[in-house]
Amino acid sequence: MPQQPQPHRPLRTTYDAVIVGGGHNGLVAAAYLARAGRSVLLLERLPSTGGAAVSTRAFSGFDARLSRYSYLVSLLPRKIVDDLGLRFAVRRRRISSYTPHGDGGLLVDAGSAARTRESFVRLTGSDRDFEAWQRFYGMTQRVAERVFPTLTGPLPSRGELERIVDDPRAWEALFERPLGESLEAAFDDDVVRGVVLTDALIGTFTHAHDPSLLQNRCFLYHVIGGGTGDWDVPVGGMGALTDALAEAARAAGAEIVTGTEVTAIATDGTRAEVDFDGGRVSARHVLVNASPHALAGLLGEAAPDRPEGAQLKVNMLLRRLPRLRDAGADPREAFSGTFHIAESYTQLQTAYEEAAAGAVPTAPPSEIYCHSLTDPTILAPGLVADGMHTLTLFGLHAPARLFAADPAGAKDALLKATLAQLDAVLAEPLADCLAVDADGRPCIEAKSPLDLEREVGLPGGHIFHRDLSFPYAQERAGAWGVATAHANVLLCGAGAVRGGGVSGIPGHNAAMAALSA
Repeated sequence: MPQQPQPHRPLRTTYDAVIVGGGHNGLVAAAYLARAGRSVLLLERLPSTGGAAVSTRAFSGFDARLSRYSYLVSLLPRKIVDDLGLRFAVRRRRISSYTPHGDGGLLVDAGSAARTRESFVRLTGSDRDFEAWQRFYGMTQRVAERVFPTLTGPLPSRGELERIVDDPRAWEALFERPLGESLEAAFDDDVVRGVVLTDALIGTFTHAHDPSLLQNRCFLYHVIGGGTGDWDVPVGGMGALTDALAEAARAAGAEIVTGTEVTAIATDGTRAEVDFDGGRVSARHVLVNASPHALAGLLGEAAPDRPEGAQLKVNMLLRRLPRLRDAGADPREAFSGTFHIAESYTQLQTAYEEAAAGAVPTAPPSEIYCHSLTDPTILAPGLVADGMHTLTLFGLHAPARLFAADPAGAKDALLKATLAQLDAVLAEPLADCLAVDADGRPCIEAKSPLDLEREVGLPGGHIFHRDLSFPYAQERAGAWGVATAHANVLLCGAGAVRGGGVSGIPGHNAAMAALSA
């Protein structure tokens, strides 16, 4: 369970480091600094720590702990788990993805190349795209093996990272040219192209040929995690990680105060003062686990452009998994990996164009997975025995602008259109499989970008705090990618260079920057 509110206010008026925000990155920073002997205070606005990486019993009457916001782990380095002695584990998903198409579908089985090849041949009619898939992801894995270890060290320069990658074709494909060019050159099939492109669009409103390479940056972070690109299931739910981090920080001596909102930060570059509702503390360093946009507000400075989130998150509890239109696919396999809906290359582009024009996409793209198939411990034993399951849906191309005029109406319209796309590939309506809570309501909840901003403070609902950056030196980012305009104020959240995802990397890097100052 998430950490409960603490009854006390800060015990001191002066600390070596004050951390603003108790999401997973703030907790990582607190644990590292406290273990190094620094006096540390962490202030969290919400009643409990964890931020967007929490587990919640979302449906009354059911002991089912859903990863309500963040839900999979790829970018968390083993180094952080080991350094902090965390009691936390992840499980690998045997099925990478399933994509329904017509009366069949494309199954990518990470444990069987032969089985995956057969599925490609059934979909495309030849071996060509399977062989291209093998080459393409062989290339990304080589990049991952070389780039991922750099994320917890000082930032390399662009030239240094290019030398580390040591593959001119890979560098060109991932760092220099719009990703769409590489996908169209490598793959013929529209569905296959779309499956690859989805990793470039998670929480990122863009398209395959964006000249800014925003899609490339998002794609890179989705294929380098752990040096393999695998996306794993957190055992016990995402809250198991943040609970372990809070325990590690406290055990090392960090003071954590929840239910306390920071209202201002002032600094002369050497000492800083942090105001919060009801008091003030001073510190040598302030580490901010909030967005650059929020940090500017705390400093009383002009804010950068407001970021815009672009996703719909839907959590569900099912009485049973639905049957699929593809009679040859086992729902227990199809839903255990990433289940792609309306995500062909053409469908993704059409949805982007519709959303960019201000309309809810006609066929909203989304992807689904079932946490409880890989980790049944998030459900009470009785629910497991009854065959119940969780289902998580992450919708793409749902920019915050769509919800501005009518937040509730637009969310309802998008949810209805999204579920209609899912129903189209099922052999029975999803509604027939939903559990009903203790109040008689279907067990389904949807979160728009506006909900994420209101509930967990994500600016504009942007899950990465701002657009992702390539993992090399950026102007004014400092040696660790966490610097601000003030020497003793550091970013330790997703808005840092090499931020984004559940990784702990910005928290680690901000702690290293503070310790080396």
